[in-house]
Amino acid sequence: MARMPSAERRRQLTEAAIRAMTRDGVARTTTRSIAAEAGVSLSVFHYCFDSKQALVESVITTITDHYVTVVREALRPRSTLEETVRAGFQAYWDHVRAQPDEHMLTYELTQYALRRPGFEHLARRQYELYADTYAELIEQLRTSMDLRLSVPVPVLARYLAAMTDGLTLNYLVLGDETVWTGILDTVTAHIASLVRSP
Repeated sequence: MARMPSAERRRQLTEAAIRAMTRDGVARTTTRSIAAEAGVSLSVFHYCFDSKQALVESVITTITDHYVTVVREALRPRSTLEETVRAGFQAYWDHVRAQPDEHMLTYELTQYALRRPGFEHLARRQYELYADTYAELIEQLRTSMDLRLSVPVPVLARYLAAMTDGLTLNYLVLGDETVWTGILDTVTAHIASLVRSP
């Protein structure tokens, strides 16, 4: 087995955990099955992660990074604020459609953490991460387009996190793609009403 920097090995194991958890469920995924998925020994897993809590936190952060990268790239300033906001939501929505199992896993991770003693803080950290991520994206857009917000950044960030969380779960349950153009247009118009150019 080739030697690999520990940060890269952690990424490899985290991606393997995402695949295993998506396939088998969080509760049924073991450290042994993750090591097998990654093609490494169990001792390598324990060298990289000192607990399943550390692994779950890494999984949550990595899944969030997967779609935030896509959204961040889409959020470049366009001719109007509405077009810019719509492009960000469209990028997120396209990721949900392309990776529904990965998004489903995020809800399972939340429930798993809330129901397992000692893991509750991971669910809280997950949702804090969502809000922090939105705050970062809002600040990026506010700076690049010189925007003025009618609500404080933390409020708007938490609102966007809650809204996209609900919309994502709604899609995963109902699976109706026909209404989503109208939904994204409505969301875009609403958000644009809270964020205006000077």
